[in-house]
Amino acid sequence: MARVEQELLARWPESRLEPSLTRISALVDLLGSPHRAMPVVHVAGTNGKTTTARMIDELLRGFGLRVGRFTSPHLESIRERIVLDGEPVSPERFVETYEDIAPYVEMVDAAGEHPLSFFEVMVGMAYALFAEAPVDVAVIEVGMGGSWDATNVADGRVAVVTPVDLDHAEYLGPDVATIAGEKAGIIKADAIAVLAHQQPGALDTLVRRAVEVEAVVAREGTEFGVLERRVAVGGQQVRLQGLGGEYEEVFLPLFGAHQAQNAVTALAAVEAFLGAGAATGPIEQETVRAAFAGVRSPGRLERLRTSPTVLVDAAHNPAGMAATVDAIKESFDFTRLIGVVSCVSGKDVHGILAALEDVCAEVVVTQNGSPRAMAADELGALAVDVFGADRVSVQPRLAEALTEAMELAEAGPDDALGGSGVLVTGSVITAGEARALLARRPA
Repeated sequence: MARVEQELLARWPESRLEPSLTRISALVDLLGSPHRAMPVVHVAGTNGKTTTARMIDELLRGFGLRVGRFTSPHLESIRERIVLDGEPVSPERFVETYEDIAPYVEMVDAAGEHPLSFFEVMVGMAYALFAEAPVDVAVIEVGMGGSWDATNVADGRVAVVTPVDLDHAEYLGPDVATIAGEKAGIIKADAIAVLAHQQPGALDTLVRRAVEVEAVVAREGTEFGVLERRVAVGGQQVRLQGLGGEYEEVFLPLFGAHQAQNAVTALAAVEAFLGAGAATGPIEQETVRAAFAGVRSPGRLERLRTSPTVLVDAAHNPAGMAATVDAIKESFDFTRLIGVVSCVSGKDVHGILAALEDVCAEVVVTQNGSPRAMAADELGALAVDVFGADRVSVQPRLAEALTEAMELAEAGPDDALGGSGVLVTGSVITAGEARALLARRPA
């Protein structure tokens, strides 16, 4: 496993792109088109893709289907990206799949101007493994964009687009309409496009694409939506309007309005896949309730420790951080919250920090282990601009940053005891490393 991971990571990283489907198309052709061996639910968007994919997986398995799921990036283990029957594939199966496709990867590498990237090989592995399993359906999350993303060699029977916002502008475009145009590329002829609530420019672009390819459209706020939600212990209770009718008293063990939105989008996608709609009525409600009650989304406002409470969250852009902050305000009664922040370069870090300033008394900025991590001192200077010098400290190592943040959280007045907390955030990598440290596992 260590050897295979080393070989994969020696390839072009996910941060280095040469937008094209040429290489991945050549690979899957050599593999016998495994991406066409099963129906696909394809998930794109800016925020919420991974959680929505997890929810779709949980629901489909609740209805007795064998499901393969591909998501990215991973929090701790590369095997998290390829999930079969609800669990990451075993190290043995991961290695076996890699070695099965390796000769064909070498052939594509030799024939092209650029070798296959890390992400492209992972996509090839996922499709090959799901075809060999076999699965009844694959839930596939887009890596970036949509049109030229390696996952898009498949034609999704259902194309899901979570909310589109500004992110990866250097690759996808300077505004939400242009970015939506890239993500709309997953909507194929005769598919069902399930669109979460979108900004006007994004919605127009997505609907236009659906009309062009004669796809059926289901929109949040029109064909489906969240009817009611209230905070509950350990999550929230929601009432959802699906394509086939209402689903009442659904418990969702996740925090925030954005997670309710992810849930109803996932529900609509599963209804569409199963052929449910206004004419057929809702799918089996108890199965839906049981599936949502079992949903987990590691690294998304995940509580890892108490006294003080330590939350980790993978928000890595201003829109995602705004949703996280709203969820904290709604679901937690902190009297003193300390942020631990590490971001990668190229993000709107000022926007991320500005969203956090509304809820954090102080921040400890640090540096995660990514080669693209922003230097702690550089991040600290940006944080001072937002928080002021007296509310910012710098700890280059995440372990020391966590220790200092917990000490700061507990240093409030006596009446704050029990109401103090730490939020570790800024990137998926930061969240994953914090999970490993707090669980005393190797990162």
